[in-house]
Amino acid sequence: MTTGAGIFERALGADFARLHPQLQRRFGVGVDAGYGCVGRGVMTEVRRGPWWTLPFLLIGTFRNILFPERGRDVPFRIDNHAYVDDFGRETVTFVRTMDVRPGRRRRFDATMIYSEARRRVVDYLGTHQHLAVDLDLAVTDDGGLLLTSGAQRFYEGRAAFRFPMVFSGRARLIERYDDEQECYLIDLEIHNDVFGFLFGYRGAFTCEFVDGPAPETVKPYREEARE
Repeated sequence: MTTGAGIFERALGADFARLHPQLQRRFGVGVDAGYGCVGRGVMTEVRRGPWWTLPFLLIGTFRNILFPERGRDVPFRIDNHAYVDDFGRETVTFVRTMDVRPGRRRRFDATMIYSEARRRVVDYLGTHQHLAVDLDLAVTDDGGLLLTSGAQRFYEGRAAFRFPMVFSGRARLIERYDDEQECYLIDLEIHNDVFGFLFGYRGAFTCEFVDGPAPETVKPYREEARE
């Protein structure tokens, strides 16, 4: 089901108009909008926490959620495409692909919907949508988008429970547009409530706005009806 407005405009309401025009275009990706967005750029820094965060990050690689590598000047791509999933929900992909070193490519997959029941964007992490995360969105004074993650729920088969935050992380992402450099700037940090910093990256990219359906390669292998 679509309403004309994309999922981010529905979540932000009137504040959507306060975003920088280039961010309105980027986060306006939707089924009715009729276009997708492919960003390409460089992460000037990819970071992770101390050695004891490695098991947590390694587990994430099995479902394209997190990864343990770190580096500088890492080439990356982000694919944002809209489609209607098998449950009739407008869905937007956020698939980040990073060439962390020669011969090693990592993906960070997410698919987002607007939940009428929760009145917010819900972010399904990974290739199988096992983890559903509530997102809070706000517009910064300079027209950027501030995204913070909240409650998380795990779904698999009959299992459904609120995921304990002691075993997970809270994300804080800021994306803005730099008029002088004519590019998008992104800064993400993920922290655990007990153990502190887990993972983060910052970088810059430009966007190509493309027509056509969402490629199958950026869609999840499994879709979850529960929000």
